Amino acid sequence: MSSAKFTKLYFGLALSICALTSTQSFADATLDRIKGRGKLTVGVILSGAPFGYIDPKTQAQKGFNLDIAQALADDLGVKLETVTVTPPNRVQFLQQGKVDILIANMQYTEERAKILDYVPTPYDRSGGAAVVRKDSGLKDWADLKGKPVCVSQGSNYTQPLIEEFGAAVKALPSQPESLLALQGGNCVAAVHVGATVGLLLQDRPEEWKDYAIPFPTELIPSDSVIWLRKGEKDTQAALDAGVKMLHVSGKLLEFARINRLPNTEYLQQQNKVLSASK
Repeated sequence: MSSAKFTKLYFGLALSICALTSTQSFADATLDRIKGRGKLTVGVILSGAPFGYIDPKTQAQKGFNLDIAQALADDLGVKLETVTVTPPNRVQFLQQGKVDILIANMQYTEERAKILDYVPTPYDRSGGAAVVRKDSGLKDWADLKGKPVCVSQGSNYTQPLIEEFGAAVKALPSQPESLLALQGGNCVAAVHVGATVGLLLQDRPEEWKDYAIPFPTELIPSDSVIWLRKGEKDTQAALDAGVKMLHVSGKLLEFARINRLPNTEYLQQQNKVLSASK
């Protein structure tokens, strides 16, 4: 190898090592930055109860995910700042550093785990429910074959709806827009987290009197986890300890009760399992 080529190779390797070291230092410093500025910035979705919504009387942000975010900030000894995100932009906001973490109705999938890290202990488990017109004749997931079905962009329900049930999926920017498309006749069903659409039909009976959730099972119940950027191991460990503490103390069950989560079986199970391991 010539001297010039060796020199170029040497400097190229040196730059790569420096870049890697810089990235790792940046990632490992995230928890220090959170504590240093005294603030945890969390990306949240405010698409409706029970997970995140605006209280119409006080205009305050409320919901199960907001209570978790506040509890984790308290555990770290910092203030909470929330940033409203949507399904199309939530990953981008996280990767660009606009938020420290996401507690934004994002269930675990292998595809998401390839580009992001996550807190290993889930804070809930959620599946999808299909809202349909009562006169649609649709009774189960297989009935969606070949029919237009609305979801939110980036939904983890898209793949099973297409691959397992042959639905013609239409991805809308948000859950409210998906549900409006259903009411407008642009799709025969709108598939979203079961707890959210279940409460929607319950709390707004006049608006949704012609609609129901008739399917007997939820679509791919999956772990709800907190997402963060790749390599942020210190932050990941601190938040994992915080989530476990919320399970063991019964706080997550309390948050679920306050926010009317319809199914707390998973939270009850985790409370017992993690309490026994202490």
